[in-house]
Amino acid sequence: MAADKAGEQGTEKHEGSANCSAISDQEKELARCSLQAFTAGNYEASLQQLAELKEINRDDYKIVLNTAVAEFYKSGQTITDNLRQMLNHLKNEVHSAVDEIDSLDDVENSMLYYNQAVILYYLRQHMEAISIGEKLYQFIEPFEEKFAHAVCFLLIDLYLLTCQTEKALHYLVILEKMILQGNNNKNGKNEANNNTNNKDVSTQKSEGGVQLEAAKSKIHQYKVRAYIQMRSLKACKREIKSVMNTSGNSTPSLFMKSNFEYLRGNYRKAIKLLNSSNIAEHPGFMKTGECARCMFWNNLGCIHFAMGKHNLGLFYFKKALQENDNACAQLGINTSDPGKKFSGRPMCTLLTNKRYELLYNCGIQLLHIGRPLAAFECLIEAVQVYHSNPRLWLRLAECCIAANKGTSEQETKSLPSKKGIVQSIVGQGYHRKIVLASQSVQNLLYNDGESSAIPVASMEFAAICLRNALILLPEDQPESKQENGSKTTSQTSNTDSSGETGETCSNKIHEGEKFVTAPPSSPLRRLELENLRCSVLACSAYVALALGDNLMGLNHAEKLLQQPRLSGSLKI
Repeated sequence: MAADKAGEQGTEKHEGSANCSAISDQEKELARCSLQAFTAGNYEASLQQLAELKEINRDDYKIVLNTAVAEFYKSGQTITDNLRQMLNHLKNEVHSAVDEIDSLDDVENSMLYYNQAVILYYLRQHMEAISIGEKLYQFIEPFEEKFAHAVCFLLIDLYLLTCQTEKALHYLVILEKMILQGNNNKNGKNEANNNTNNKDVSTQKSEGGVQLEAAKSKIHQYKVRAYIQMRSLKACKREIKSVMNTSGNSTPSLFMKSNFEYLRGNYRKAIKLLNSSNIAEHPGFMKTGECARCMFWNNLGCIHFAMGKHNLGLFYFKKALQENDNACAQLGINTSDPGKKFSGRPMCTLLTNKRYELLYNCGIQLLHIGRPLAAFECLIEAVQVYHSNPRLWLRLAECCIAANKGTSEQETKSLPSKKGIVQSIVGQGYHRKIVLASQSVQNLLYNDGESSAIPVASMEFAAICLRNALILLPEDQPESKQENGSKTTSQTSNTDSSGETGETCSNKIHEGEKFVTAPPSSPLRRLELENLRCSVLACSAYVALALGDNLMGLNHAEKLLQQPRLSGSLKI
């Protein structure tokens, strides 16, 4: 998708200059030659034609826009900063901010906005890109067919990245209709012109057939991604068959099928499919922005985590980190300090670095193995990027709690196994009593003269992490609403499994299910949110007691008992 969007970007702009009204025949010819040269990859010739055009017409900003794009492609798509600055300058020049796209004379300025959205996509500023894409979609009818498809594909990709699966499926249905209607119209025109030139008609038909199959294959792949996000396995199974029929045993299709089998619990088959993918034939991250080896090891790590083989999973995640660091080293990226410079490497490679996702996975594995201090080091780095994930804050608190329980790892790090909570023990047998230290003494022992906000594996920092998690969780819903929500959820899952992908599905999910984004993992649905709240409150009560704040511990425990879905162990 990344490479396709970048390719559509420049071509469309050059067509825009060729279609300008009220221009001379000479300008039209120069614009046509410039477009042909650009499409053929002869960017030097395209720039020469554009320079001649600029001498004739100095007032048309589209010539400057096309020149910037041609120079961008001539550099091998490496001068992203320059292109970004030029687009911002042109936007200010035409006096049209994104919020003011209400009337597209702005169909004229649509290429400018689209290219801004593409750059924002590569800079991972997804919500800003979506706001531009949605405004462009409002005026999609006057657009050329190819450009309309590009806008829809960009929006679908962005919705999937932001876990707005229902919107992505809605646009996929619209895009499918657009492509089929466009193909029928082309066939009608070809039949009308059949008597004029049979060779041209057959060539057009063959080219149109190839483009149609490529578009259909891409739509099937997006549908698989959407159904995997929704955990709709029946609908996903049907689309997987279509993907395998259109794409064959390509690396992306085998990765998708492996993901599908992973969700079904067929872990052995998922591993077999991953091993059968020939990642050596993958074009490479310099062309696609994706490191196939890194994804391969990461997926193996996830599968072994699900199988309960945490040490083996950790081994694969470390291999994925090595591949990621190797790719970043080739691109000249410092993984510890990526910086703000985007030029000097192909634009698609701005999405190559997956370090923080991999550190998140490593941290969870280490926590399961019983190495909380090592897990804390991984997760504290990941939380710098994924600070809106309440589950990640809980995992950090769990690392702190486990690190203060006197494990073997803690002893090797020379941390004290007891913090002075118990002052003395009086009596024996049934009359044995435990005397706790006063709150002031405990706080003195815990603080050690340092601020609690310093990210170390202490109980004070655990309290801060749990407070963050509680703040990020939405307010409790009344029981009646939750019951309605659960009914709606079951109806939605039945609808999804039958394969329907209309708007009704998305409405039910939004009305009945409250969810919170938790990158890099999937969003937290209603039931997951309730379970997470219970875990956070239980840990909060434990940490408050450990810190000697008994009143706050009681407060958290009482809130925990009020939760509608409380497990027996947490009740005790």
